[in-house]
Amino acid sequence: MDEIRGVPTWQEELASLVDAGLRYDGAPIDLTAPTTKRSGYFDGSETPRETLKDQVAGFMRSWGEMLLHLAKGCKDIVEQTVVTEDSYVVRKLAKPAVKVSKKLRFMNEYLPEDRDPAHAWPVIFFVFLLALAALSFSPEQDRQVEVIKKLRVHPTNAARVQLPDGRYLAYQELGVSAERARYSLLTPHSFLSSRLAGIPGVKKSLLVEYGVRLVSYDLPGFGESDPHRGRNLSSSASDLINLAAAVGIDEKFWLLGYSTGSMHSWAAMKYFPEKIAGAAMVAPVINPYEPSMAKEEMVKTWEQWLTKRKFMYFLARRFPAFLPFFYRRSFLSGKLDHLDQWMSLSLGEKDKLLLKDPTFQEFYQRNVEESVRQGITKPFVDESVLQVSSWGFTLSEFRTQKKCTTNGVLSWLMSMYSEAECELVGFRKPIHIWQGMDDRVAPPSMSDYIGRMIPEATVHKIPNEGHFSFFYFCDECHRQILYALFGEPKGQLEKVRETKETLQETEADKDTNAATTTTKE
Repeated sequence: MDEIRGVPTWQEELASLVDAGLRYDGAPIDLTAPTTKRSGYFDGSETPRETLKDQVAGFMRSWGEMLLHLAKGCKDIVEQTVVTEDSYVVRKLAKPAVKVSKKLRFMNEYLPEDRDPAHAWPVIFFVFLLALAALSFSPEQDRQVEVIKKLRVHPTNAARVQLPDGRYLAYQELGVSAERARYSLLTPHSFLSSRLAGIPGVKKSLLVEYGVRLVSYDLPGFGESDPHRGRNLSSSASDLINLAAAVGIDEKFWLLGYSTGSMHSWAAMKYFPEKIAGAAMVAPVINPYEPSMAKEEMVKTWEQWLTKRKFMYFLARRFPAFLPFFYRRSFLSGKLDHLDQWMSLSLGEKDKLLLKDPTFQEFYQRNVEESVRQGITKPFVDESVLQVSSWGFTLSEFRTQKKCTTNGVLSWLMSMYSEAECELVGFRKPIHIWQGMDDRVAPPSMSDYIGRMIPEATVHKIPNEGHFSFFYFCDECHRQILYALFGEPKGQLEKVRETKETLQETEADKDTNAATTTTKE
C-alpha cells in the first residue's frame, strides 16, 4: 500500500527517538559487521557510573542537611515563642529552674575555668547517656552465665505488737524467757536486713549461759512491720521503746547496733537515756557527711569506697527520688545477687571468704527475702536518706562533761567568785565499739571519730577482721561481746521474775481460788 504523502512512517518516528544520530534507513542490518561504541558505555576515558554506596552516602548527606535545617527552624520557633519572657512556659518554670540551678551550682567547680556551664553540662549529660547505652551491650557473649536465683515470699509467721499510733511492729525473741532473763538486749537491724538477723548465728546455749533475752525487730516497712510515712530517728527511737514496753521489758535494757542499724541505737540513747543500761556497736556506720569529722577522717573514710557506692550516697543526699530506679533493678528485682554487687561493697579477704560459705549464703538469702517482703522502695529510701542527713544530734552529746547552771548576769558574776552549781551530763553508761581493722564498709576512721567524740567509749580494734567476719557466725566473737557487756556468765535467773503478765496471772489465780472457796462455803 502506498504511504500517505506528508505523514512520517513508523521507522522514521522510531529513528527520531534514538539519540546520537542513530537512524534507520530501511536497509537490512548486517550482524557480522563490527559494532561501534555507543555513548553511555565506560571505556576508561569517561566518568564512571555512580555506585549504590555513593547513592546511599548522598542520600544520608541530604537527610543530614534536612535535619540540620529542621533543627535550626525548631530552635528559631522555640526562641521566638517558648523561651520569651512573656511565654507561659517561662512564667511557670523560671522560679523552679532558678532553684535547681542554685542547688547544682556547686557542680560547676568541677568544670575547667574556660568552659561555659550552659554548654558543657548538656554535652556531659549526652555523653553520659551514650556511655550507659554502650555499657548495656556486652561483647562477651560466650562467657558462662551464672544461674540466677529468684527470691521467694514466705508465709507470715512473725510475732507482732501494736504501737500507740496503730501500726504493728514484727519482732523475734531468742535466748531465755522474759521471766528468767537476767539481761534484755534489743537490736535494730541494718540496711537490707530484717528481724531474722539479730546476732547472726548466735547459739542459744550462749545466750542461756549469760541469761540474755535477745529481741530483734523489723524496722517500719521491712519484713512484716507496717510502714511509717513520717519516719525519722526520733520516731525510730519511740518505736524501740514502745516495743520494749509491749514485750514486757520493765527494767533498763541493753542496745546492740550493727552497721547502719547503729544510728537507731544512737537515737534511742539520745531520746530515752533513762531506759538504756548500756550499748554495744559493731562496725558502726555514721553519717559520711558529718561536718564535725576531721578532714583526715573524712578522706580515709571516702577513699575506702567504690565509685558506685559514693554515687549512691550522693543520690541519697541530693536526689533521693532517683534511688528507686536503682533499687528496683537490684534487690527489689525479685532476683538474688551477691551482696557486694548489690551494695557496691569493697571487701577484705575474710569477708570474701565468709560470703562464699554455704551457711552464710543460706542465711543471707532468707534474710533478704524477709527484708524485701513488701516490695516497696520507700522504706529503703528513707533508711538511706536518714543515714546521710542530719541526725538532729551529735555524738559529742554522749560525752560526759560538766554543765553549770547560771541564771542571768547576776548568777554569772557570782560564779566568778564562788563555785557555781554544776552537774555531770552525757550518756554516762557503758559504750563498747568493735571495729575490724580490715573493714572497708565502715572504715576504722569512723570508729576513730566516735572515739574522739566520746572519749569514755571503749573501742575494741580487731586486726584482720572485716565488716561481716567478726559479727556473722563467729562463736568466739559473740562470746567476746557478751563478756565485755555483762562480765562473767551468771546464767538465767533461778526465781521467776514478776513481770506484768505474771502478776496478772497471779491475780487471776487468786480471784479463782477465792471464788472456789466462796462456793464451797
